[in-house]
Amino acid sequence: MTGRRVPVKRLHAAIAVIERRGRYLVCRRHAHDSFGGCWEFPGGKRESGESWEACLRRELREELGVAIRAIRPFGRLRHRFPDGTVSFRIFRCRIARGTPSPLDAQALRWVPARRLRRYRFPPANRPLLDRLMENPR
Repeated sequence: MTGRRVPVKRLHAAIAVIERRGRYLVCRRHAHDSFGGCWEFPGGKRESGESWEACLRRELREELGVAIRAIRPFGRLRHRFPDGTVSFRIFRCRIARGTPSPLDAQALRWVPARRLRRYRFPPANRPLLDRLMENPR
């Protein structure tokens, strides 16, 4: 019997931490998505050859209908799933233009850091939640 390796899926995604008046913008995933019904910070998968900043700008325009500014690196996360690995880059940013709308989400909410744990997030987000709870600004 020869052992065949199944290729491991590797994804790269950007996460936006958008804070306004002590509250963070979170989005609820559609029920039919993976982790359906969970809340998450906006962002998404980086396309091949795309810079992290370009990815974040594109994703927030598509998901929320907003333009962003003041993009600052805020850390990295890596999470293993049964079928692969996702590497996240996290950025703090501000909305430059537009009012967030749930264009590609079930709902949006502005949530104070102290209440983030009341929302169900995918397991990959736990380290980010811990960090925001410890140091909200």
